[in-house]
Amino acid sequence: MFKAIILLTRRDDATPADFRDWMLVRHAPLAKQLPGVRKLVFNLVENADCGYDGVSELWFDTREAFDAAYQTEIGKAVAGDSIANVKTRLRMFVDEQPQIG
Repeated sequence: MFKAIILLTRRDDATPADFRDWMLVRHAPLAKQLPGVRKLVFNLVENADCGYDGVSELWFDTREAFDAAYQTEIGKAVAGDSIANVKTRLRMFVDEQPQIG
């Protein structure tokens, strides 16, 4: 299973409430439509002093499935929506190593 973690920082003109609304109410319905996405988790950061406001976790069968999803029209819409609504977006591709559960 392939996992992407995306660290997000809200725009300077957005409040934490604005960011929450964007991420959970407007962005989530788009992201749920990504072809091949197996699991999707949005995390809202409570300690804003860490420099990030949200963390997205997306699971796909493979890196190729992830790349293919973002080449579709919905994938381009998801990426474009993120870019338009956040100040920074740092994508990390990880090799998840579960220890419990």
